[in-house]
Amino acid sequence: MTIAVLPTSSPSAQGVDAAGISAFVDGLESTPGVEPHSLVVVRHGSVVAQGWWSPYSADRVHLLYSLSKSFTSTAVALAVDEGLLALDDTVLSHFPELDADVADPRSRSMRVRDVLAMSSGHRSEALDRALQADPADLVRGFLLTPPEADPGTVFAYNQPCTYAVAAIVQRASGLALTEYLRPRLFDPLGIGEASWQRDHSGREIGFSGLHARTEAVALLGQLWLQRGVWQGRQLLPASYVDEATRVQVENPDEANADWSQGYGFQFWMARHGYRGDGAYGQFCVVLPEHDVVVALTGQTVDMQAVLDLAWRHLLPAFDGPGDDDADDALARRTAELGLAPLEDETGAAELRTASFVPASSSEQPTLTAVELAGDGSSWQVRLHEGDEVLEAELVLGAWTATGALAVTGGRRGGALHVDVVFVETPHRLHLVLEGGAAEVRWETTPLHAPPLQQLRAPRGGEVATL
Repeated sequence: MTIAVLPTSSPSAQGVDAAGISAFVDGLESTPGVEPHSLVVVRHGSVVAQGWWSPYSADRVHLLYSLSKSFTSTAVALAVDEGLLALDDTVLSHFPELDADVADPRSRSMRVRDVLAMSSGHRSEALDRALQADPADLVRGFLLTPPEADPGTVFAYNQPCTYAVAAIVQRASGLALTEYLRPRLFDPLGIGEASWQRDHSGREIGFSGLHARTEAVALLGQLWLQRGVWQGRQLLPASYVDEATRVQVENPDEANADWSQGYGFQFWMARHGYRGDGAYGQFCVVLPEHDVVVALTGQTVDMQAVLDLAWRHLLPAFDGPGDDDADDALARRTAELGLAPLEDETGAAELRTASFVPASSSEQPTLTAVELAGDGSSWQVRLHEGDEVLEAELVLGAWTATGALAVTGGRRGGALHVDVVFVETPHRLHLVLEGGAAEVRWETTPLHAPPLQQLRAPRGGEVATL
């Protein structure tokens, strides 16, 4: 499966030097701590490069983490256009039942535009404080957490800001975000499967939790690049797009160069263009000066390194001209992408049915046992969380996919090493099984410490761990 909605083109036909994209792919694969999962590059409205690192694939959704925020901002744009809300509305005005509870004047004056711009007046992340103030209603907890400064004056990346504006859209429309976006955004753009995590209140959380395919990220970026126009129809107000993609609040104290260029409405300004992004390397990079969108998913704690590679290799490539040989080389390269399976070093040694207890140092406390089961011809790894069990086929030296899991294994010395990739998320779990004990370590730790059962796209309104 590839992206079918947008036309495809050779890079050189769109003035792109494919050698630069190849160098970017090489950089992603060779940079320590960076694990790419997908890449789509769109130039002049045509896909000029796309690829997925197996066991990730084009037909699978991927947890976007905070890149979800840019989809929430798109929902706000649509709601503003429909007259369901206005940017200068106070947050509190959409929750009149809370009016008597909220006494702080700064909380009462907080506007929709303030929370969109992460300028609620709080000087630091308020999620834990808001949940402590009201574990059952995050909007109420947020409004009961007084800002330290006047709204609109300071930047702090703050999950309840996005949650609040997402809750406003859901209340004003009477629909969950995905239900609201389906006829207004997803269907017009040709975006297929998409699901969003909910909390105990039943709301889709807005600030994270959207699972969608890489094509959805590329299509969203193309819509914003075109200032809200899609196939001749103005889906988003151009005025909102322009406001959302300029600096609404300065943030010079952010540590990394591409995070200190200012913040719009759920979009980061950057040294080049603007972007939505999510934890561990989910990106929607929009480069209006080059008429380019770059969509990326992956797993890394060094997201600045990914952008540095993009500026080093991709920007010169957009100056072209490119040639047929480079185009062909890139096409072969992207058709063969894959994450390396674990190697099995012990040859003919047989596996044995066994159970393993996670060590006290386990990085996944919900995991109570690991079981290796089989009959000599086929083997399964079973991950036990109390009475819940996740099971996947195991083939040494290769990847096997079972539902939302992909597993590879190999023996080194006396230990069996198993990697479990939760392919609807960025995350990989490393297991070392030996002598009845299991060493358990995450490559990147899932945010909010969910059970393993939640490391996939939500189904049927399931509740997420915040």
